[in-house]
Amino acid sequence: MDNAKLNTNIASFCFNPFQENTYVITHANKDCWIIDPGCYTLQEQKVLISYIEKNGLKPVRLVNTHCHLDHIYGNKFVADEYKLDLGIHEKELVVLNAAEMAARMYGAKIPEKLEPSYFISENEKLELNDVVFDILFTPGHSPGSICFLNKNENYCIVGDVLFQNSIGRTDLPGGNHHTLIKSIETQLLVLDDIVEIYNGHGNPTTIGAERRNNPFLV
Repeated sequence: MDNAKLNTNIASFCFNPFQENTYVITHANKDCWIIDPGCYTLQEQKVLISYIEKNGLKPVRLVNTHCHLDHIYGNKFVADEYKLDLGIHEKELVVLNAAEMAARMYGAKIPEKLEPSYFISENEKLELNDVVFDILFTPGHSPGSICFLNKNENYCIVGDVLFQNSIGRTDLPGGNHHTLIKSIETQLLVLDDIVEIYNGHGNPTTIGAERRNNPFLV
């Protein structure tokens, strides 16, 4: 998927056995962010590189919405390839450090380890040149989940907090159903109906569609 926005472009790639959505957010001047790189194989790494090279992009930031296994497989590769530091919420450190154990539990490949270089705080603002993203703190699926909200262009990258007609699972370590519902209600459902939701798995949706149709939010 590759959706043109007013000042930014969103491209998504479905990677790894967990079918995780990796996002590349590109500014009109070709600078881009890479969010939740889930590249699992050499071929998936090549797909990401090819998109960046074909479009003449310059990766300038690497961030994770959260640090579950499927969202971090490409962290080390992206950091090394484009000389980027990793940014996460501090409360995701425990999840990041448990990645090897999680991989063994699933019988999946163990991701190359990459420590974060800086922490992203709730209520912070990050800039992709002149495009501002508000950081929303949305724990519940994991203890330090964050979302990246572009108010001017009405979209939000939410990781595994909210899906089309569903919500993130809360049975993993650090998950809490009540906390997740509170996060969705206080951080996401307060947004306008037209705000597009780009999640970590499956199709994008909108706040309005989830407000009307999501059985978990009735």
